[in-house]
Amino acid sequence: MTFKELKPKIVNLLNKDHQSIDERLYNVCSELEKHIDYYNWVGFYFKNGDRNELKLGPYVGEPTDHTIIPFGKGICGQVAVSNQNFVVPDVSAQDNYIACSISVKAEIVVPIFVNGENIGQIDIDSNTADPFTEDDERFLEFVCAKVSKIL
Repeated sequence: MTFKELKPKIVNLLNKDHQSIDERLYNVCSELEKHIDYYNWVGFYFKNGDRNELKLGPYVGEPTDHTIIPFGKGICGQVAVSNQNFVVPDVSAQDNYIACSISVKAEIVVPIFVNGENIGQIDIDSNTADPFTEDDERFLEFVCAKVSKIL
């Protein structure tokens, strides 16, 4: 399924007001993991209250021990500080990488902004080396913009 075909599906999932936010976010993760072959772990991390750390939200994929990530640590923690997308074509080449699984080869993290504040991010791991393109970044920016509207 193309990103263009997925966009209305994502919007539809996020607009299901009868579901909790976590249910909607989980369904977005599930839809992305199901329809994009190289998205092998899809999840959301959110700022944990007033602490300088991220807390794992809804996700699909292998269970992870990384339920809390300090700002600055790993790819997600770096995005929490930089407020910038971070695409890692080869995780083994990153010094500040937190390994979730030995099968992960690449990662992309895109921040979510609400009223100009970075409040979380979508994190995607791939078992394929260097799969992410600029199209992935633009698509995930779209997803994050839509997610920000329900938070």
